[in-house]
Amino acid sequence: MYLIDTNIFLEVMLAQARSEECEILLNKIKNEEIKAAITDFSIYSIMIILSNYNLINGLKTFLLSLSSYKGIKIYRSKISDLLKALEFVEKKKLDIDDAIQYSAAKSLNVKGIISFDKHFDNLEIPRIEPNQLK
Repeated sequence: MYLIDTNIFLEVMLAQARSEECEILLNKIKNEEIKAAITDFSIYSIMIILSNYNLINGLKTFLLSLSSYKGIKIYRSKISDLLKALEFVEKKKLDIDDAIQYSAAKSLNVKGIISFDKHFDNLEIPRIEPNQLK
């Protein structure tokens, strides 16, 4: 199982430069070729970002589509995860949003974090870009 970072979904929803490779990955997750998790924190972050862009219809589509992903698990952060995230802020010098994601990845014992965020480089759990998962 992998943890999908917020930026992978946003890349597609905001039609950014690498949206095609993200879409391929998300289709593999949708068809259960790849197992992944998304945190509740990522979902809330996507909701905030899309609402700031006034993309409410896109947000509805995103939320409704999550139930069609056969290979995805929604991970709900626990207080212990958030406390561990604070340790990662101090010890790993991550900002709080990356630390929350990293803490969830540790709790889930994932193979990697699928992300474009280079702040996840050089940690115990490897960062993997979508095109690296064939």
